[in-house]
Amino acid sequence: MAAATDRRNVLIVDDHEPTRLLIGRIVTQELGARVTLAGTCEEALRQTEQTPYDVILLDLLMPGIGGYEVLRLIREQGANRATPILVVSVMSNHESRERCRLLGATAFVAKPVDRELVTTMLRSLLGPRQADKPQPENGAAQHDRGR
Repeated sequence: MAAATDRRNVLIVDDHEPTRLLIGRIVTQELGARVTLAGTCEEALRQTEQTPYDVILLDLLMPGIGGYEVLRLIREQGANRATPILVVSVMSNHESRERCRLLGATAFVAKPVDRELVTTMLRSLLGPRQADKPQPENGAAQHDRGR
């Protein structure tokens, strides 16, 4: 089992508690990640200002400033500017997907949430953990630099 420091850190932003909890269970059960839940746009922005995440899942239809604005603001902040953002929303028409892409979303999944699809997309976005990556043999890195 991986050490606690090897666990991925995932933020789930959705105002609908049952969906937030469902996605949280998927992430912890399938990926063993540490999950932070945010039920409001303001809470999501506070979290992203304080903590760097490995991936963020974001709903668009949120009260307050809304998911599009949260996406835009996250992309302007330092800590999570380059963090993959998977939009999970019922708004899945071409215009919504294109607007998300232009604002910096990495990927898009339509609701209702499909466990297999979300798991596959998250694995792709997260890539292998550092501990899972093959390490060069002693001296290999130095040898390659000399070429």
